[in-house]
Amino acid sequence: MYAVQFQEFGAPDVLTVDSFPDPHAGPGTIRIRVKAAGLSPVDLGVRSGRTAAAITFPHIPGVDAAGIVDEIGDGVSGVAIGDDVFGTVEISKLGGAAAEFAVLNFWAHRPDALPTVEAAAAGTSVETSTRALDLLDVHDGQTLLVDGASGGVGSTAIQLAIARGARVIATGREESFEFLSELGATPVLYGEGLAERVAELGIAVDLALDVAGKGSLPELIAIAGDAGSVLTLADFAGPKLGVRISMGEFAGEPDGKHGLEVAATLAEQGRFRIPVEAVFPFGRANEAHELAEAGGRRGKIVLVTESGN
Repeated sequence: MYAVQFQEFGAPDVLTVDSFPDPHAGPGTIRIRVKAAGLSPVDLGVRSGRTAAAITFPHIPGVDAAGIVDEIGDGVSGVAIGDDVFGTVEISKLGGAAAEFAVLNFWAHRPDALPTVEAAAAGTSVETSTRALDLLDVHDGQTLLVDGASGGVGSTAIQLAIARGARVIATGREESFEFLSELGATPVLYGEGLAERVAELGIAVDLALDVAGKGSLPELIAIAGDAGSVLTLADFAGPKLGVRISMGEFAGEPDGKHGLEVAATLAEQGRFRIPVEAVFPFGRANEAHELAEAGGRRGKIVLVTESGN
């Protein structure tokens, strides 16, 4: 098969497209012919060497993908050859999705209402958001503050929290306010003085989710009332302040769907989408990584194969 890959850590120009041995579905997994693969922060960290990772060269980046099932492993039910699905690879492998074929550990059927490029970028954002909302026990009637809400995880958490019946206050730059409002959140400027700005809204906050990891935890604790009502996904200072920190795979859903089926259903209802800022062919993966590293985005970056649409 052909695949995006790199032979050494470095800048985006280490990425090439070359041949690679075909992967195969093992027990509990499926293989897809990839149409599109999402680009996530972990891809940038692993490729650059900033993220400590035990990988073997050459390495294929990508943990999220969408495509057509063409091989089914032992013990798998509810899916057939030819089904259109989206999901994630085994996260611990830190890659494998940006290729002609990819093996998925977690997946759901892609509804027509969720375009392939959006579905390809959904997997880890949905998993991370679902895990966070479950750990916080977000439910109907509550108000959730999402700090760092305009990125992939933040924008996904907004939609999934609203679908649970929660009200969401979302922090971001002023230029992202329209985007956050379109998702159904009440926007507020992020950064120092957040507690005062939230107080001015006159809305009592029950829970807070820190996505950005920019040192806002003391203010989030003050806003939510106690450290136990705050969860961070990115600030390692959290435990010292009594705030839970959550990283890694979600382990609470026995069917292994990681919230993907919920997202698919919401998409069918017109209540869920994955904002996509840019789409690149595999052969321009280096440009995609350069754009991702530039930051300041309000949508995902996606790589498409020749068969992608």
